[in-house]
Amino acid sequence: MKYGYSKVVSLPFEEAVTKVTETLSIEGFGVLTTIDVKATMKKKLDLDYENYTILGACNPTFAHKALEAEKEIGLLLPCNVIVYQTGEEVHVSAMLPSAAMSAVENDAIGGIAEEVENKLKSAIDAM
Repeated sequence: MKYGYSKVVSLPFEEAVTKVTETLSIEGFGVLTTIDVKATMKKKLDLDYENYTILGACNPTFAHKALEAEKEIGLLLPCNVIVYQTGEEVHVSAMLPSAAMSAVENDAIGGIAEEVENKLKSAIDAM
């Protein structure tokens, strides 16, 4: 099952992180958490790891709708967006809420997931 929507971008890594944060904002998402995987791997395991950042994105309007429809949905929030570098390529990927929410047996969640997914794809496409 495909669970992410990805794009290779023509930007340096740090600029890609900034740009995706901006494009998410245009689509109504704020970034609640930023995890620098490279720094964490160095600090916790003394490993040199590639540039890799996980952004925990949330659209408050859709989060509220989802929480009203299904209290336990918080287990699957926020939406993760990643930026990582392999060699010279910088990748930006967003989770597909339709895949993440497929285990939830609540019809209302499916519609919300589809709307959120369209906004995440728009943010990635705008990169």
